Amino acid sequence: MLYEVLERALKVAQQAEVYYNSSVETPAHFEANALKRLETTESQGIALRIVRDGRIGFASTTNLNDIPGLVAKAVEVSAFGAPSHLELPGKTEYPEVPIFDPEVERVSSDDMAQLGQTLIDTLRSRHPDAQCEATVSKTISTTAILNSRGCNLSYTQSFFEVSLEGTVIQGEDMLFVYDTLHSGRVIRDARELVRSLDRQLEMGRNVAPPVTGRVPVILTPRGVAGAMLWSLTSALNGRAVFQGTSPLTGRLGERIADEGFSLWDDPTTPFAQGSAMADDEGVPSRRLPLIQQGIAVNFLYDLQTAGQAGKSSTGSGTRWSLGMAPIPSSSVMIVGPGKTSCEDMVKDIKKGIIVEAMLGAGQSNILAGDFSANVLLGYRIENGEITGRVKDTVVSGNIYEMLKDLAAIGKDSHWVGGRLSTPHLYCKQLSSSAKEA
Repeated sequence: MLYEVLERALKVAQQAEVYYNSSVETPAHFEANALKRLETTESQGIALRIVRDGRIGFASTTNLNDIPGLVAKAVEVSAFGAPSHLELPGKTEYPEVPIFDPEVERVSSDDMAQLGQTLIDTLRSRHPDAQCEATVSKTISTTAILNSRGCNLSYTQSFFEVSLEGTVIQGEDMLFVYDTLHSGRVIRDARELVRSLDRQLEMGRNVAPPVTGRVPVILTPRGVAGAMLWSLTSALNGRAVFQGTSPLTGRLGERIADEGFSLWDDPTTPFAQGSAMADDEGVPSRRLPLIQQGIAVNFLYDLQTAGQAGKSSTGSGTRWSLGMAPIPSSSVMIVGPGKTSCEDMVKDIKKGIIVEAMLGAGQSNILAGDFSANVLLGYRIENGEITGRVKDTVVSGNIYEMLKDLAAIGKDSHWVGGRLSTPHLYCKQLSSSAKEA
């Protein structure tokens, strides 16, 4: 079928690329402490990108019986498409990246339902007043890419996700806690989720006075993701760099962070959610340093952006949906660990905050690195001890100033959302403000 699409496209275009994806997902959803629904959904579709008379045409469809219509739509779009700077990859070798666990296919719905219910029951045995929701999900996805220069690859990958959340209402106060695990392998033991939520509930039940002013802040891995992930990936995006909207434009080789801070993108990480042997344009995957000992060393490029900038693709072409053409994006972001434990960070602070989760940081001035976000879950530190949860608090700052002025980097890394591995970051000073009672 893909060959037929390619053959038809090359009758009307000079270059063509065919992308196919199918997936089978089975999620078990729990609400109000019990299984709510368990169902399987299947999807498949094709995306076609062509270069016709120097311009790019793109179309996609989930109707695999309408190949002529798909080609015709791509031709129609090409008349108004962007000028092409694409150089499609040819036939090449790809790294062996472990991304498929056959056990995921064999996990039964009963096993998934039992895992979710066990997590809820275990958490509620310690916190009977918690209302819990959970999801246990498995997905098998197959991807194929074929183009007019000889690229021809296909691979199958597996995904397994377990999430748990709990809500405790005490009078007019509501405490919400959450955590999740992602892997390409079957997750049979998810007790660390229960331990995580148990810790959050224990520390969060007591409400402490707010902390205001310029204070030291410890960002947990989820806090790191909320405060800086979108800003950094946006600034490192080759499109923003080429357009001159990134604050890092022209700054390769400059120090932009503490010398202890390193960040890389590594889609060759075994069984990580964003890993694969190639990106979504067929460019082989590789480990790409982005910030090395505080110095900016690389940007993220897809084929089109690389062509515009006179660079080579870094294997960062990503399709966030079938109906979207590839754009430069990170796959598996990894922040290098440091040498300090979270406990030692807490002991070092006379008055400050731990930020567990943020809400709204993505609505700040992302490209400039500014953020201002509500602390969805955070704790007050006083004289080296955690004294309770802070409410109605906003933390703000600039990630570039923050990264240049780190007090310490945690020695233990944790995965957030399956695409980010990071330790705690101890920031010397961020602004904290609180709503008046």
